[in-house]
This record gives sequence, C-alpha cells and structure tokens, in this order.
Amino acid sequence: MEHKVTIKDVAELAGVSKSTVSRYLNKGYISVEKQERVRKAIEKTGFQSNFFAKRLKTRESKLIGIVLPRMDSVTVGKLLAGITRVLEPEGYQSILLVSQLSGEKELENMQKLQQQGVDAILVDSVGITPEHVRRAKDWSLPILYTGQQHTAVHCLKIDDAAAGHRMGVYLRQMGHRHAVFAGVTESDEAVGIERKEGFVAGFCDGRTDARVDFVETGFDFFSAYNQAEEIRKINPSVVVGATDNISLGILRYFHERGVRVPQDISVVGFGGYDVGAVVYPALTTVAFDYELMGMKAASYILNLLRGKGREETNLNMPLFFVERESVRDMRQDFSLNPSAKMSELA
Repeated sequence: MEHKVTIKDVAELAGVSKSTVSRYLNKGYISVEKQERVRKAIEKTGFQSNFFAKRLKTRESKLIGIVLPRMDSVTVGKLLAGITRVLEPEGYQSILLVSQLSGEKELENMQKLQQQGVDAILVDSVGITPEHVRRAKDWSLPILYTGQQHTAVHCLKIDDAAAGHRMGVYLRQMGHRHAVFAGVTESDEAVGIERKEGFVAGFCDGRTDARVDFVETGFDFFSAYNQAEEIRKINPSVVVGATDNISLGILRYFHERGVRVPQDISVVGFGGYDVGAVVYPALTTVAFDYELMGMKAASYILNLLRGKGREETNLNMPLFFVERESVRDMRQDFSLNPSAKMSELA
C-alpha cells in the first residue's frame, strides 16, 4: 500500500519542525535557508497541500480575497503591506484581484472570489453601491470595505472630511483667499466629496472673500499634469491636490513652465507619500498611515471570522499635518522656511 506523505515526513527529511513546514505552506516567515530545505524535501517526497481539499475537511480555506482599485499606487502598496503583516502569521494567504478603478469590475472580482471559496473578502472600494450592501448582507462570508463609508456594511476608512478641513483651516490662516481644488469625480464619495467638502468648510468658514474652484483630474500623475494649464488660467493663490499624486503632477508642470512654487503659486496635497519630502519644493500635506490602516483592516477581518465585531478593533486612524515648503504665507512678505513641522491631529 502506497504511503501517504504527511507534513511530518517533510519536516523530518528537511530537519525542521512541523510548524516550520506549515508556515512555509502558508507563506509565513521562515529563513531563506529553511525555505530551501523544505522546498527540496517537498519535491523529493512529492508532498502536495491542496487548499480546497482542506476546505472540504475543515470548512476553512485560509484564503482571504482582496480586491484593489489599482496596483500602481503608493497607498495601495502600503495598505497591502499592512494587511499581509497581520494575515501571514495567522496562516492566511491572499488572492489579489484588481478592478482598474471600475465599480463594475470590483463587483465582478468579488463574485470570482466568492466562487473560489475564500473565507472572507476585503475590498478597497471605489464606491459602495446598493449591490455592495446586498452582498455584504446576503453572502455567508465576512466582507469588509475600506476607503469608503456606509452605515449598512462593515467599513474602515480615514476621516476624509477632517483631513480636508484641517488643510482648509491652515490655508485660511496663511492668508489664502482663492483656491483650486484639483480632484476626482464625486463617484468616489470619500475623496471626491468628503475631502473636498471638508476643505471648503475649513477654508471658507463664513468668509465672503473666500473662493474655491474645482478642476476634475484622475488619480494619476499624468491626468493632473494635463489639467495643470487649466488650473493655471484660473489664477488661484493655492492649488489643493486631492492626493499627493495629483499635486506632484501639477508641481511638475509648473516647474517645466517656470512657474515658481510657492512664490507664484502654492501647492498642497493629501496622503503623505515619501516622494513629497524629496521633491522641490517639498510638499505640504496631510499624511495618512496606510500601512496601519491595512493592519487594522486585516485585524478587523480576523475578528469577523472569529465571530467578534468591530468593538474588538481600535478603528481610530491618526492624521498628521506635515508643513513643508510649498505654501506661501500671504500675511507677510514671503520668507522660505526649509524646516518641516509635523503635528498629530487630535
């Protein structure tokens, strides 16, 4: 009778513990040297681990489906790093699908993941529709949406309105009266509506001499770059990019055209991307900890799988205001202060 190869057999041949083999199979951390020993032992013994066979036995696949809006994004990369940091030590693997910023594709990807038998789905959503809500209620697996807010489903997001308001108050205090908010469409409620409305409230705050114009861009650097001439024609004292990526595209265009920042026009953003600290001038921004958000999202998913609710997860997301060199103080003669200041918002 043919002997069925087990994890114990692989462990003995590789000279490691069974838990080390298990971590290898679940993509957990083990040293490179042990990885190679386990890999060779698996090849020699012909051992196979079938997740779907495991699911039939345990009703648990140890797979988490993740739907991302795009992959070419600093924020998505950090979010994913945070998710992985929490899920891997718990023995979970991720299946990643990308929606290319399409709500329809996002729903299609959720359907695919459900059919593949994942234990839970995490969606970094471009917008929560009634169909998103229906699935969260009707499907028999936990679903968590990040990046957007809806009272009827499990959500985790930063406070976009508070971030926008903080930037608006700062620019008002710096003496600016005319801003252009360069941002995405209102189909993205978090960035397209909440962040913008928070900014307008903080910037205007009852002032009759304050004005905010809106210019639509995409999320990417190049769409912002291509809209920069239209922004320039409006002639504001400050351009507010809905994300740092948008602001960097505008900064690049201004640099190429000899428009001095901040002497001729100020530019600010949201996100706190590392590149914002090394461009010239360094970008004033409201920074978000996307890796921490990913860790909190993964912890939230694990709690849902264990039958616990959101009360088991600390959902507070800190915002950091980072003042650098890209804003002119309109209250006095301009003087460049190269030092950056950071203060945590309450």
